Amino acid sequence: MSLFRRVWMGTVASILGVALTASVPTAPASARATPSCKGLAESLLSRMTLEEKAGQMVMAVTQDAPGGMPDENTRKILQDYHVGSVIIYNKPDPAFMAEYNNRLQKWASHTRLGIPLLISADLEFGAFQNIRRGTTAFPRQMGIGATHSVKDAEEAARLTAREARAMGFHWNFSPVADVNTNSENPVIGVRSFGENPQQAARLTAAQVRAYQKEKVIASAKHFPGHGDTDVDSHLGLPTVGYDRETLEKVHLPPFQAAIDAGVDSIMTAHVVVEAIDPELPATLSHKVLTGLLRNEMGYDGIIITDAMTMDAIDENWGTREATAMAVQAGADVIMSTGSFEDHVETISAILDGVRTGAISEKRVDASVRRVLQAKCEYGLFADRYVNPKRAERVNGQPSHRKKADEIARRATTLVKNEGVLPFRRNENQTTLVAGVIQVPEAVEAVQAIGGGEVIGWQARTYDPTAEEIQEAVRLAEQADRILVATYSQSKLPPGQSELVRALQKTGKPVVALSLGLPYDLADYPEVDAYLASYALDRWQTPNPTALRAAVEVIFGKQPGGRLPVSIGDLYPYGHGLRYD
Repeated sequence: MSLFRRVWMGTVASILGVALTASVPTAPASARATPSCKGLAESLLSRMTLEEKAGQMVMAVTQDAPGGMPDENTRKILQDYHVGSVIIYNKPDPAFMAEYNNRLQKWASHTRLGIPLLISADLEFGAFQNIRRGTTAFPRQMGIGATHSVKDAEEAARLTAREARAMGFHWNFSPVADVNTNSENPVIGVRSFGENPQQAARLTAAQVRAYQKEKVIASAKHFPGHGDTDVDSHLGLPTVGYDRETLEKVHLPPFQAAIDAGVDSIMTAHVVVEAIDPELPATLSHKVLTGLLRNEMGYDGIIITDAMTMDAIDENWGTREATAMAVQAGADVIMSTGSFEDHVETISAILDGVRTGAISEKRVDASVRRVLQAKCEYGLFADRYVNPKRAERVNGQPSHRKKADEIARRATTLVKNEGVLPFRRNENQTTLVAGVIQVPEAVEAVQAIGGGEVIGWQARTYDPTAEEIQEAVRLAEQADRILVATYSQSKLPPGQSELVRALQKTGKPVVALSLGLPYDLADYPEVDAYLASYALDRWQTPNPTALRAAVEVIFGKQPGGRLPVSIGDLYPYGHGLRYD
């Protein structure tokens, strides 16, 4: 297409867009698909080419040029291949993020029909997850679960959505609706609300309503449940062998609650659920996506796949075959997080499927209709751009951070205390902070909150050697009290439990703080005191709010958390201590 023709057609699309959007609502309706949005979707659908339809069914990850703005391949995938949604990772600050998203929307506006983009991100614990400066970090979902508070779940989602929308995001891949019943789950863990299906259902529904009230699409994930796996689907293909009754009683209730709350998208799990389909992962299974989710559970919103470059899918089926299978199974949007070539191959797989008859155009139309209606319901046709200065003002407000701090203290769970907590503040005492990750951050927090001299020691790996443990013990001789932070993604590495035991043998007061999964205490039950912060997931993305709250509790703030999971036979679900 010549440059002249592209500009001319873009101008026509802009004029057409004004006529189409004059009466389009700017906020999501309480009921899916208002009449005006249905009409807009049908009008656009009737004029779209097959290539434009296929593009609307693909979500591509953006790539950046030097300087950080989206690159030429990103422009091509939007303008030449008609991709209808994008996912974004790791940008510096709110103003930059707003400018970045505006650039994407401008490119989308200069296409034949000028259809706006849905812009998405993983913001499970706040905008901070992917925009680290000037935003707010809330506790992770297991921390929210430890508050046992629907109000806290709503507030965290509401403020996250407000910050996200100000930067130009319309779609958050949250809440995680998985019920974490496997203590060695290597990928869900603290991302889940916990092990109780009823509580997970209540908190999931609360967050769905809060996100969508603030005009951000919620996405309950990972259907029909990733909480009982012992394989990370980024690295392999998990299979769960529980029966249909367990599926219905334990893993489906949060998803049904999300559907009942009006959730507008659900993300699939790259997990084989043998009770429904023993052959295929949910993402590729017609029995799961159409049979169970659509027909049995009554869901009619957008089904989006998890990233198709994850090894669970890519290593077993490859991009082209998996894309066609997912669409045939009932997926509406295929998440492509690989290279530019992967995006092109994903679109090509949909086109070839229709041209060969493997995928009906009616199946494609149903998906594109859902996508277009969502774009209309969430106000994108009325106003696709955001103000960078407003993004700066809205994000990271003192009131947002204050609320996050309050929720984080209510989440921090004091599990055990043999009379050593709280530590006294501002006394002439030396604290050793030892651990395997984020020790400098913990030292800074202890210095700021507790005062006194602080010594920091961090192992070189997550599994300290005997020599390293001896080094930590020698440093403990200089300290009056010890804070040792452990971190597990699945099983706790044995060197960490040995570290805790060795420090305990010094006779100094020892407090252990779990930074990741709360189950660590089962490996060193003799420690004097133990707190769970639920701060770090398997990617170790920092959560300064949760870490700071835990240190505040160590130095006297009242802990509010109660376990959202059981710790073996030692401490039951709902257990939690207070200082009074």
